[in-house]
Amino acid sequence: MRVNAYAAPAAGEPLAPMTIERRDVGPRDVLVRIEFAGICHSDIHTVNGDWGPQPFPLVPGHEIVGIVEQAGAEVTRHRAGDRVGVGCVVHSCGRCANCRGGDEQHCSLGMVPTYAGADRDGTTTQGGYSTHIVVDAGYTLSIPEGLDPAAAAPLLCAGVTTYAPLRRWGAGPGKKVAVVGLGGLGHVAVKIAHAMGAEVTVLSRSLKKQEDALRLGAEHYHATGDPGILTDLADRFDVIINTISGDVDISPYVSLLALDGALVNVGAAPGPLTIASGFMLAQPRRVVTGSMIGGIALTQEMLGFCAEHGIAAEIEIISAGQINDAYRRVLAADVRYRFVIDAATLA
Repeated sequence: MRVNAYAAPAAGEPLAPMTIERRDVGPRDVLVRIEFAGICHSDIHTVNGDWGPQPFPLVPGHEIVGIVEQAGAEVTRHRAGDRVGVGCVVHSCGRCANCRGGDEQHCSLGMVPTYAGADRDGTTTQGGYSTHIVVDAGYTLSIPEGLDPAAAAPLLCAGVTTYAPLRRWGAGPGKKVAVVGLGGLGHVAVKIAHAMGAEVTVLSRSLKKQEDALRLGAEHYHATGDPGILTDLADRFDVIINTISGDVDISPYVSLLALDGALVNVGAAPGPLTIASGFMLAQPRRVVTGSMIGGIALTQEMLGFCAEHGIAAEIEIISAGQINDAYRRVLAADVRYRFVIDAATLA
């Protein structure tokens, strides 16, 4: 099956229309007509070569919502007409301890990413900037009723990327959570942490997003450029979620952690992170760690949580012809807060 897509022909080059081939629908596959595909900062890092050489030409996109058009003979989970989502993982071994434990993203043999990976037929996986995709049904998610399909698309990455560490580190009533950066990841983190019952603080470079942060559910907002503010906030937070996708010195934020507090990096910066001295970690027993998306079951749990609490991404819908401009605007922090491609404009 040949379908229309937008692809990066080489590292750093503008994306352009391209026709790609999708594999035949196997007995455990579903064919999904894509409705919406979110633009993630990871897409930009990948096509710009920030994370090393890639198998070009490459179709990005791992925040996909669409309608099942065909289900394989062995598929019982979905049927034609169902609205489904496809996130960052489209296959894993299913046998290792990590996969059996629901952490397919940490498959010991290497999970297959939605794009730029080696698919089971030996071809390169191509992502959601296209009209259709064929996916193993075990790696698709049900989109709950009540979630706007366009605004739900970024949840397939940004949603689970922030939900997973907040859940893992016990965000909830009585806990103080700080979100560093109010962008594509950060604004979703604020919504989720607030819905979990935590007291939420946003830490950003300036005050320009303060009104947004409070509207999204934060109780407090501080500009990190203000002299003395980090000293005032020392030893305060149980969980800090660092969503900044560029290089950042996280040492100043470590001192904001309370006893047994955790600073979790989810921004996936291409360069090194500068981390505090060992003494700062040992006293008072702080943790600096990272988190990468989540398994299929956890992603489905996150979608249910978001539907229950009315959580979705704040989005700007664009046509396929606006993708390159959207990339430039993401890098300039000129979006509030996620671009989503209307896949009908690819037809």
